[in-house]
Amino acid sequence: MPDVDWGQHGPGRDVVDGQHGMRAQVMRSDELDFELPAELIAQTPSAGRSESRLLHYPRGEGSVRHRTFSDLAGLLRDGDVLVFNDAKVAAARLALRKVTGGRVEGLFVAQSRPGLWRVMLKNIGPVRPGMLLHFVDEPNLTARVMAKEGDQYQLELSSQEPAGSILERLGRMPLPPYIRREKEHDPRDQEDRRRYQTIYASQGGSIAAPTAGLHFTEDLMERLDAAGVRRVFVTLHVGLGTFKPVTAEQLSEHEMHGESYELPQRTADALNHAKRDGRRIIAVGTTSARVLESQAGEQFVANSGQTGIFIHPPYQWRHVEGLVTNFHLPRSTLIALVAAKVGLDEQRRIYREAIENRYRFFSYGDAMLIE
Repeated sequence: MPDVDWGQHGPGRDVVDGQHGMRAQVMRSDELDFELPAELIAQTPSAGRSESRLLHYPRGEGSVRHRTFSDLAGLLRDGDVLVFNDAKVAAARLALRKVTGGRVEGLFVAQSRPGLWRVMLKNIGPVRPGMLLHFVDEPNLTARVMAKEGDQYQLELSSQEPAGSILERLGRMPLPPYIRREKEHDPRDQEDRRRYQTIYASQGGSIAAPTAGLHFTEDLMERLDAAGVRRVFVTLHVGLGTFKPVTAEQLSEHEMHGESYELPQRTADALNHAKRDGRRIIAVGTTSARVLESQAGEQFVANSGQTGIFIHPPYQWRHVEGLVTNFHLPRSTLIALVAAKVGLDEQRRIYREAIENRYRFFSYGDAMLIE
């Protein structure tokens, strides 16, 4: 039976959900709001990855249990399959200066060809053709503004060096804006390079971390193996749209961002085998969940492409039974996905209890296991 529990939603209006052929109530985006004390927004990671707290929510019982993330191996079942997103975060934040001395913040998006980049620029001001920018930490390296395309700029660099090498040398991790750091350099920069990256990251191209995976350590992986928990990998390159708030009044009106993904043949085979055996598929993070639920049929097929799937109540889940995830921003597509899994009323109750128990929120915060 598909999971359709989505709680009560106040005075919305009834419509026919064309995708699922059922009566559904239009959900307002403000129903995903909640008040969060500022001190609960984690500014640094926990001392050890698996030392984060873990809120355990078995849906069949409706209870909330408070644990440590290192307890995960004892909570899962022999034969469960954990699906990880192996996307690797680029050190995409750049510090630049105009020839007049004005500071410009950059965010690397893509390399069109060696020496030609697409970036987002903040504090750039009026732009004239050919405007020259210098990299703060390597002034001899320059970038000339060639054109603007939407909210991105095309920069021609004075070097043909691969973008990855330059970012590794001069870039900073693209932490979300609610994690506060000094403008150009911060004593925590090196720690951020290590901790805002999963230990299994391998596929470069992401500008945000799949944060549910930040809690895993080699020791925990070994204990999961010993407990008979399988692991497979997908790739979804997290884009800026992940942090875009839902501004539409109704959730159904929100325009979802697209992100590139890959589901390898080895992963598809393992997941199909698990489904045939009746074993649970548990997504590590909302990104992994979106890749899996983007599969059109009942079987998994190896493929790659773009997904713009927006999972929100009353979504009917096809593949994902359990979810490991962090605590998400109000009125975001991520918290909507959680509400689709547990029901809006339960999502609100869980978050209230997490706040009352002083869990740490967002990217560097604590986690929850929904099963």
